[in-house]
Amino acid sequence: MVTVSARPRTLAGPRLLAAVLLAVLMVTGSLTACTSGPSAADAASRFLQGLSAGDLAAAGAATDQPDAARAAIETTRTGLGAESVDTELGEVRTSDGTATADFTAHWHLAQQRTWTHTGQLKLGRTGGDWTVRWSSANLHPRLADNQSLAVRADPAPTASVLDRNGQALLNPGVVVRVTLDPAAAGDVPAVARDLAAAVSRFDPAITTQSIMDGVATGGAAPYPVVTLRENDYLAVKAAIYELPGVSFSSQAALLSVDPTVAPTLLREVSSTVQDDLAGRAGWRVVTVGPNGAQVETLATTAAEPAAAVRLTLDHGVQQAAQNAVRSKPEPAMTVALKASTGEVLAVAQNAAADAAGPVALTGLYEPGSTFKTVTAAAVLQAGTVTAETPSACPATTVVGGVRVIPNYNDFALGEVPLRTAFAASCNTTFAQLSGALGADALSTTARSLGIGMDYTAAGMTTVTGKVPPTADLVKRAEDSIGQGDVQASPFGMALVAATVARGTTPAPVLVQGAPTAVAGSAPALPAPVLDQLRVMMREVVTGGSGRGVAEQGQVHGKTGEAQFGDGTRSHSWFIGYRGDVAFATLVVGGGSSAGAVGVTGQVLAALPAGY
Repeated sequence: MVTVSARPRTLAGPRLLAAVLLAVLMVTGSLTACTSGPSAADAASRFLQGLSAGDLAAAGAATDQPDAARAAIETTRTGLGAESVDTELGEVRTSDGTATADFTAHWHLAQQRTWTHTGQLKLGRTGGDWTVRWSSANLHPRLADNQSLAVRADPAPTASVLDRNGQALLNPGVVVRVTLDPAAAGDVPAVARDLAAAVSRFDPAITTQSIMDGVATGGAAPYPVVTLRENDYLAVKAAIYELPGVSFSSQAALLSVDPTVAPTLLREVSSTVQDDLAGRAGWRVVTVGPNGAQVETLATTAAEPAAAVRLTLDHGVQQAAQNAVRSKPEPAMTVALKASTGEVLAVAQNAAADAAGPVALTGLYEPGSTFKTVTAAAVLQAGTVTAETPSACPATTVVGGVRVIPNYNDFALGEVPLRTAFAASCNTTFAQLSGALGADALSTTARSLGIGMDYTAAGMTTVTGKVPPTADLVKRAEDSIGQGDVQASPFGMALVAATVARGTTPAPVLVQGAPTAVAGSAPALPAPVLDQLRVMMREVVTGGSGRGVAEQGQVHGKTGEAQFGDGTRSHSWFIGYRGDVAFATLVVGGGSSAGAVGVTGQVLAALPAGY
């Protein structure tokens, strides 16, 4: 800054002019000397431009301590995990050979985070040129020379998975993985024995022999023995913590509130929605000392917890179904849907079914006489018969001159209305009617009822079934009664029942708000066909093979007994709906349909109010 001051003087003539000229020359020369070369603003700009460009050499060269500046800038960028930084130069103030330059920095960090702060650069003259007087405070006003900047994460709490009514099904928790390293264990059989004795209470399948077999299979690699909930681990810690070669690792996990409720289904749900439950982690920019300890927090962005994921499952419906299937020693399962929306209310499997995987949703089985729902829809749609048409139901019928198809225990009804033949499950009636159908009539009608369609729904993998078209008369007759080449899953047959109840096939959904993709198409069944199917399914319960649930309200259904393998065993089926709840129950190898009817009766009797 140049300041010029003088006392007032009285001059006259040439002397006045000379004095004025001399003063002007002196002032001009002085200003030229003070403002020649780059300004303080230029020096500040050079530093900030180097910082923004990631050019540490250029930024350091703009300071009076280039090496120290370069090292500090590099440490700062590394500590912040900075991907880039934008800077803006503000006001520059000079006074008595020093200057202060205001600036704003926008640090762009990993995971799309941005940290913005203001600061000041201190400048002075070095050899007549303006330079930044280096100190760590030039990077941030509260950063000391022996400190550095760092980012600390604040994880968001994991949300829960709830049922349709807000009851928790999965909550965040911690599991501990128990691993045996045979190379460090010494006496491996002894360690395996002690491990099995401690943890078999949580999984009876874990034995000394199972651990030894696992170790043998893995060779020299550590063998993961079991993964325990944290509370379970703490209960046996004293017995296993000091065992040689045994190690432990903890990790966050979603845990079932009740491990007996839909464990197979909820495992898939957990893996599907894990990211949706994680929320957005918070983070802090902090100063840290030479030993890495945090000194001060400079900025904070709070964590954003995720909203809970809500399923369409109803805990009460699921519990009713779960309790019912447990009553069977054979693999047993029930699927329940809300017919009007396709929302999955329950997917229940007993332990024997769980051992085979998510078979209620993906297992393919011969559907037996439950498939007569599809066959009845096909012949009604063809227009050759109605539910009241007199139809022959002999004890046996011969198809194509070679295939003898009998009724169960060779019963015969003579000539009865089609609805009565349906209620009594006359194989012979439907085998005869199938002869007038086209090669693709059953497969097209099945798709109109949901079988053969492909659904991609969040949280569950599903397979509906397969109904191949056939021009072969014998094959079509076998298919018409749910044998032959026809297969379906309980999920697929529940869709059949839901379609009859609703009028069109609903798109199934398990995770609320998640869309379901549908691959494939089929025309909706005409209303008169559906009306007759409903009458026929009601008669199954009031006067036919489904009388076991007659006391459970306005139930519509269809029973099925499906031979499989060498024909000496059969599956037990029952499908149907009551109100807005559509269901399918299967007891694998359960024999007579009475078994599935009994399980379904238990479910219906235990449904919560409102169902």
